[in-house]
Amino acid sequence: MRLVLQLVARLLLIVVLCLGAATVWATFDAYRSVDRATAASAQRVAQALQALYWRELLLRSSRAREHLLPVPDWRTLETVKLISPGVCVEFQPAVAFEKPLCGQSEGLGKAPPRWFAAIVPTFLGSHAEVIRPVSPRAASAGTVVATPDGAAAVSLAWEYILNVIDVALLMAAAIALLASLAIAHALAPARAIVTALQRMARGQYRTKLPRFRSMELAMIGTAVGELGNRLEEATEQRAALTRRLIEIRDDERRALARELHDEFGQNLSAILAFANTIETASTKDNSTGIAQDARMISQATHHLMASLRDALKRLRNPLPKALGLEASLVNLVDSWRSQSAARPTIQLDLRGDLTDISGPAATTAYRVAQECLTNALRHGVAREISLRVERRAGEDDALLIRVEDDGGGDAARVAQSAGFGLTGIRERVTAAGGSLSILPARGGLSVAATIPLAA
Repeated sequence: MRLVLQLVARLLLIVVLCLGAATVWATFDAYRSVDRATAASAQRVAQALQALYWRELLLRSSRAREHLLPVPDWRTLETVKLISPGVCVEFQPAVAFEKPLCGQSEGLGKAPPRWFAAIVPTFLGSHAEVIRPVSPRAASAGTVVATPDGAAAVSLAWEYILNVIDVALLMAAAIALLASLAIAHALAPARAIVTALQRMARGQYRTKLPRFRSMELAMIGTAVGELGNRLEEATEQRAALTRRLIEIRDDERRALARELHDEFGQNLSAILAFANTIETASTKDNSTGIAQDARMISQATHHLMASLRDALKRLRNPLPKALGLEASLVNLVDSWRSQSAARPTIQLDLRGDLTDISGPAATTAYRVAQECLTNALRHGVAREISLRVERRAGEDDALLIRVEDDGGGDAARVAQSAGFGLTGIRERVTAAGGSLSILPARGGLSVAATIPLAA
């Protein structure tokens, strides 16, 4: 799952939790606001009756104080205005048949659902009545008792939640949207970093990243740049070392070719001369057995000399240095064709301008073609082999060498092979900055090497 989606999902979860907490708090506050309204109503009514009590006491000073209670005159419209909606107030001691004086509760909020009306009182408890004395200095003046209406309290809480939840939902949606956009914008540079790492995986190590505003992303970008530089340096050092090893190996091959030619070649020529002399002398002496043995020695010597010539061709400097790449490839194919008529058909396909290709690139191309043709001819049962050399001009000037055969073979097994020949051409191609691939072809294998020429 993408990091942006994970962060947005977590943000939405936090918003939902905060919205739930706000709803619970709003329910608790709205439900308990009835208690505050009840206490305020009792206090206001008590203060009003206290003023009424002392006024009656001053106007009717000749009457007994117990007869000065403001019983009939306190139930007025002014008193009703002092009582909050959903609260009922009564005066004690109450007169017979006297009903509590209640605030307006009709249309007080919307009717709550049954589950809400059942859950809220269960968890938040019931409301307690509030008692206030009419006069703290005269206990005989009576008391004011305010009682809240439970149903009105639940309706008020539901109405408050409906009013608050709309605003809360809008704020939550706005916060989630703006925060998601901010998160997506903050993590947008991560795509550039991933793209740079993918280019590094393809071999483009020196990848320049833009400057990031975030300190953490800037540190990551710096680390990626330093890693690319180190990989580039390590690759260059490895390529230089590989080229040096190839040069040393070529020098050893040339030295070995000279040793084989000077020592084995001369000795084989001497053996062949001795065998011919023995055969001639045996023929004159009518020694049939000795003459036959001499001919067998001659044949074996010819075979060894042919094998030695093949080895010398492979060990000596490749022909591109003397003939050029195109002529050396034609010579290579012709030499294989001329060895035996029973060998498979070899098709040579040259495309593009190959005249100016020289140096290590030409040597590498020739060695790749030579090794691939040798493997196809010696280790396969191919009837047809195709050698295609193409120069791809343009910005990425490169040389493509492809050898295909129909001799069967397992491409995966051959690609994992640690044989000397395949390892050698892989090292040469890598040192030249190219790539080598071994894939299945129609009825056989396809070995393709790409050698850059622009470097």
